[in-house]
Amino acid sequence: MTVILLDWLGLLVRWAHVMAGIAWIGSSFYFIWLDASLRRRKGQDATLAGESWMVHGGGFYQVEKYLVAPEKLPEELHWFKYEAYFTWATGIALLAIIYYWGADIFLIDKSRLALTPVQAISLSAISLVAGWVIYDLLCRSPIGRNTTILALALFVLIGLAAWGYGSVFSGRAAFIHIGIFIGTIMAANVFFVIIPNQKKTVAALMAGDTPQAVWGVQAKQRSLHNNYLTLPVVFMMISNHYPMTFGHPSSWLIAIGIVLAGGLVRLFFNTHNSGRLTPAAIASIPAAAVVVGGLIFFTAQPQGTGDLGDPVEFAEVNAIIATHCSACHSARPTNENFDKPPANVTFDTPADIKRYAARIRSQVAISKVMPLGNETNMQEEDRETLNRWVLQGAPLE
Repeated sequence: MTVILLDWLGLLVRWAHVMAGIAWIGSSFYFIWLDASLRRRKGQDATLAGESWMVHGGGFYQVEKYLVAPEKLPEELHWFKYEAYFTWATGIALLAIIYYWGADIFLIDKSRLALTPVQAISLSAISLVAGWVIYDLLCRSPIGRNTTILALALFVLIGLAAWGYGSVFSGRAAFIHIGIFIGTIMAANVFFVIIPNQKKTVAALMAGDTPQAVWGVQAKQRSLHNNYLTLPVVFMMISNHYPMTFGHPSSWLIAIGIVLAGGLVRLFFNTHNSGRLTPAAIASIPAAAVVVGGLIFFTAQPQGTGDLGDPVEFAEVNAIIATHCSACHSARPTNENFDKPPANVTFDTPADIKRYAARIRSQVAISKVMPLGNETNMQEEDRETLNRWVLQGAPLE
């Protein structure tokens, strides 16, 4: 019963997370597009930055943006903040339900670092807070005044986080943490900078004062950062279905490659929407394709030795499977964390083991994501034995 309840809880929270994320990313994409699409018209009020005309759903829309703020606020003003808050909150809830509650299985990989659940969870939480603090200090420092240098600094920060997570957590947990690391920065931008600065502007107007232009500049900077980070963070969140990414020995390189590719794609669209396609923006899409192609080639390289060696007896394979895999992958799992075999994959008979030989090689020998968290402490010799057995045709004799 407990397992079913946890599954339902995870499913419902994930559902809410996806819905909130769609709303947040959608509004981010829209407002960055809107800002880029603004055009000055002849005779337009000098207090306006520009206007944008749109057609959608059979209706026409005209949107104007003020350089700072209108002289008087309307009675109804729409805010965009709860999408970010709910996305982050549900993401953290998923992290707790899956990776904190099941830290021994999903978070910790003792072959990387032998952590206790308390140590692993503490390290996770501290790193997320530290990531935001470092990023915020960079933005407020002299580095923050130079867009290019700040972008490089943020890229290095994410790269260091990816390397660090990959060194201490399981592969799947490491990739998810990179996504949450970026998502935390994005949500904190909304909570600590964008919304407070907007509130300062509103308060100044209500007091009859002129808002400071710097408040809008700071908010726009953080909003633009969020826009460039959306594609990488979404990739990290869906990557747990694809072990060739998080299961690679150099998964942190794959992560920063995705950050780079996602940023290049956003550069093209943001520049295109502004109506001024620069050579750099035009080259960004081919450059992103080259990066992704390089990642595909990188992950396609064999991770095992590929040496067939002496014939592997099935009895040896069966013993390895029984020791490290059958507790979960059985019609009746003995692992207390599962009441049914994951993905309905069972190794109860020799025929079952042979049927899933290719998957065994992928999950155990190449990506090394199984056993989960290396809970059974599988050694490299065992992984290579399974690798050679599959390459030899997975014989049962």
